[in-house]
Amino acid sequence: MRIGLGFDAHRFVSGRPLVLGGVDIPHSAGLLGHSDADVLTHAIMDALLGAAALGDIGRHFPDTDPAYRGVSSLILLGKVAELLRGKGLSPVNLDAVVIAQKPALSPFIPAMEEKVARVLDMPSGCVNIKATTTEGMGFTGREEGISAAAVALLQNGSKS
Repeated sequence: MRIGLGFDAHRFVSGRPLVLGGVDIPHSAGLLGHSDADVLTHAIMDALLGAAALGDIGRHFPDTDPAYRGVSSLILLGKVAELLRGKGLSPVNLDAVVIAQKPALSPFIPAMEEKVARVLDMPSGCVNIKATTTEGMGFTGREEGISAAAVALLQNGSKS
């Protein structure tokens, strides 16, 4: 078994959709980034890559590569899953938290969990996503952006 930790943060900008866990979230601003800036999926990818000792998403999907401009982070997550399979690893469990003052995310969490689980070919009950605020403190509390953290557990071999 291997465990990995991922973290990411993006600032809000106007004129972009807000995408978290592959789900479009109604909000007045989106997140700034080269891809779709899905901070949650980025944290999950870094947790998976870290558990596999494969570096981070910047190594595999650099923001200097025009191929990744505007790409769905779920597509990148699928590529991470391929990297894991190539190393003989499969995800067992994911736990993630999105830190955002606004918008309220609880209505969207089941769809996020389902999308992430489907891309990783995991049972939906093995993906847990939650959301919290910082009670108005820091950049997330001032609604300047969103951050996310994730932990992933991998096992050697295929799922049993």
